[in-house]
Amino acid sequence: MEADQNGVEMNLYGLDLESRQMVIDMVTQLRKKLLTRETILELDRKELFPEEIIREMMGPEIGLQLLFIPEEYGGMGGGARDCCEVTRAMARICLGVGTAFFAIHLGADPLIVGGTNEQKERWLSAIVEGQSLVAYAVTEAGAGSNLAALATKADPVKGDDGDVTGYVINGSKQFISTGGYADFVTVLAKTPEGPAFFVVEKGTEGFDQGKGEGKHGIRASNTSPLTFRDVFVPKENLIGGIPGQGMKQANKVFGYTRVMVAAMALGAADAALDIVIQYARERIQFGAPLSEKQGYTHKLVVPHAVRLEAATAFMEEIAVLLDAGGKDLQVEGSIAKLFASEAANRAADDAIQALGGYGYISEFEVEKIKRDVKITCIYEGTSEIQQSIISTFRWKKTRKTKGEFYSAMGQEMQALEGAGVEVGGGMLGLSANALNQLIDVAHENRLTRSQHVMFQLADLMAHVEIGASLARKADASKKGGDREADKLMAMSRIFAAEVARLTVAAIPTVLQGTDKLEKGRVDDLFASMAFDQLARGPKGLINDMDVVADILFERQS
Repeated sequence: MEADQNGVEMNLYGLDLESRQMVIDMVTQLRKKLLTRETILELDRKELFPEEIIREMMGPEIGLQLLFIPEEYGGMGGGARDCCEVTRAMARICLGVGTAFFAIHLGADPLIVGGTNEQKERWLSAIVEGQSLVAYAVTEAGAGSNLAALATKADPVKGDDGDVTGYVINGSKQFISTGGYADFVTVLAKTPEGPAFFVVEKGTEGFDQGKGEGKHGIRASNTSPLTFRDVFVPKENLIGGIPGQGMKQANKVFGYTRVMVAAMALGAADAALDIVIQYARERIQFGAPLSEKQGYTHKLVVPHAVRLEAATAFMEEIAVLLDAGGKDLQVEGSIAKLFASEAANRAADDAIQALGGYGYISEFEVEKIKRDVKITCIYEGTSEIQQSIISTFRWKKTRKTKGEFYSAMGQEMQALEGAGVEVGGGMLGLSANALNQLIDVAHENRLTRSQHVMFQLADLMAHVEIGASLARKADASKKGGDREADKLMAMSRIFAAEVARLTVAAIPTVLQGTDKLEKGRVDDLFASMAFDQLARGPKGLINDMDVVADILFERQS
């Protein structure tokens, strides 16, 4: 049993804290043995896929892949919280190697969520024993993230008795992580009944694993095209045994794996901030360390540390829901991925700036991290795909609940403010209320047809929900006497101010951007959305940034 932030006990799937920490410690040790700084830089420079290292990490002495395999098939039975933490730790070492390991996890997921017992025994056991690298083959050159445009076909083959004996697969896949080295792939293809996943093993006649792509970043991972020319697979290779279940299985995977991508992005950003903070303590500029200068700390470090903490709070909430058996969390997965990846990308970019000329030199690692982390805004669905998912489904949820979804969130935040809990609840509550009204206006005036408006709403939706998560975490930390409570509360107030600024930017864009509302109506809405109050922002923002900087840089306050 484990208690949530409200003290409610829940049965959660996954490891105990001691076992999870043991795995994280094992990953950390990889930095000293298999994945030293010199090795990581060499893999990046030479664009090498470390197949031997990956297979050693899957071997009996380490067995890192056991984490995400259910116990009944020989794994450790790690949950979402465990996989997030370990994935983050791996990405902190190298996002390229982390991507290679994530590909194994992703490739196994269709089997985990949809495979028959026989299929799980056969192929998950091969992963457990360290015998198989796996790839997830869904993306196509002409379809990207639009699975409805799937072109790869799987035509049934029937025996003399008219029963299906297997399928012939034709088509191609693009941008497949570990595709060139996988011992088997889980490939999505169209059957007469609809999309379905199949297992295709390396060496199958007609299955071509193409040459790896030369990439901007994550050069230690392999990204290859796959081609299927009259590839026959027996019916036993149809995952789940029933054709047409592929979209359902894919959606189950997306709700989970996009949270994992968020963890990968955060791990890379953690590494960048670690380098920047250490550099700032040592670098003397005009007679004082950079860590004492607001132009450095308040511009290049504190905002990013706050966003990463906010992303972490949201990711932790969603991971708990997943481990509690939560379903239909695709939108939450999209919010986690969108915000974390964009925040990490910005943090890595400013890490280069923070190191000045050294930031542009490969030896100092931050330029590699910047090249690497950009992919998290692209794979598993681009940021724009996530914005479309978030805005569409949250718009529908808001209408279905008659505004209760964001209204309840706003009331919760206002209640924290009313109780004297200083986490920025007032600003978050006003922003949630404004968001509710903006969704109504967009719906009533058919502004939902404007993709730009919907993207504005998606960003605000993500920020409001993530802000609420950070406020809850800070409140729980304070009540629990956590030594990080002061930092979390200051961070929550800083992030609430950012949400308010985003709301102030979104209100005129939505209300006036398409010129569909009369001036009098616009003026009334500005007033009812508390635009002026939000624009004034919170008091003490710079003081809060000073508090966070003192803690991050271990300055004497």
